[in-house]
Amino acid sequence: MSEKVLMKGNEAIAEAAIRAGCRHYFGYPITPQTELAAYMAKRMPKIGGTFLQAESEIAAINMVYGVAGTGKRVMTSSSSPGVSLKQEGISYIAGADLPALIVNVQRGGPGLGGIQPSQSDYFQATKGGGHGDYHLIVLTPAGVQEMADLTALAFDLADKYRMPAMLLADGTTGQMMEPVVLPEEQIHTVEKPWAVTGTGMKRPHNIINSLYLKPEELEEMNFARFRRYAEIEENEVRYESFLMEDADVCVVAFGIAARVSKNAVVAARAEGIKAGLIRPITVWPFPKKALACAADKVKGFVSVELSMGQMIEDVVLATGNRRPVMLCNRAGGMIPTPDGVLDSIRKMNGGAEL
Repeated sequence: MSEKVLMKGNEAIAEAAIRAGCRHYFGYPITPQTELAAYMAKRMPKIGGTFLQAESEIAAINMVYGVAGTGKRVMTSSSSPGVSLKQEGISYIAGADLPALIVNVQRGGPGLGGIQPSQSDYFQATKGGGHGDYHLIVLTPAGVQEMADLTALAFDLADKYRMPAMLLADGTTGQMMEPVVLPEEQIHTVEKPWAVTGTGMKRPHNIINSLYLKPEELEEMNFARFRRYAEIEENEVRYESFLMEDADVCVVAFGIAARVSKNAVVAARAEGIKAGLIRPITVWPFPKKALACAADKVKGFVSVELSMGQMIEDVVLATGNRRPVMLCNRAGGMIPTPDGVLDSIRKMNGGAEL
């Protein structure tokens, strides 16, 4: 078994990306993800990779677009306001059907907001963010080990489905330090016959493009893309189920909110309340079937979020509004406490009016 090392979450992402075969990083410093860029600045030159601090977030994402078109594994990272600036480029990457990794270590907003952790970019990440009809594969780590594991997975899924993936973390998981077993080095062997690599006059030219002036052609591209998305929703949903076998109350939370919620679930069980937790690991695709199944058994749901309530809409949709759904939230960089989540569990278990 590989040896555990103590790493900060942001650094674990960077090292895992390198081990996944990423040799191209373009970014711009912003709290609370700057350690990721700093790590890449030190490591990339030593392994023959490319690190470039761009003049802006907009420039960085368009550099990602260029390298992604060559078929190389490439990434960028930022925090909430910086990711907002990248949205046009992300839409272009999605429209050109290119694999790439975008890391968002979220902070409070809107606007510049603050530098404390948040989950208020959920809508932006899961509902598109930029213009047009598209999705990203969105993975949400709850600790440093998952920061590493899900980074490697994100690259694999992006390549498999030829689309951008996002690691949607929060400032707490980015800054915390925990023991982590880093993934083994990957040999990147995925065939990419679509890439623009130079032809040597041996094959027709490839064109990377997201512009389709004939509406019929653009419509068919969008329909084809969403057929691929349907395949992802069928095959790539990931979630953790904790004490849900006999649960009367289901807590739904991701990232740092899920870690807090797990403690609250254990405390509720100690009081005799049958609580459980469903933790989405992919928030797109969202674990709709797991929640729909839970709605057949539980009294209600508690959505725990570091936002004004965004994921709760997907919880309501997934459960068909068949059971009450309560929001337990903090915003602006505040984190719910286990006692706060426990109080919401008590209220839901007691059937209080919501």
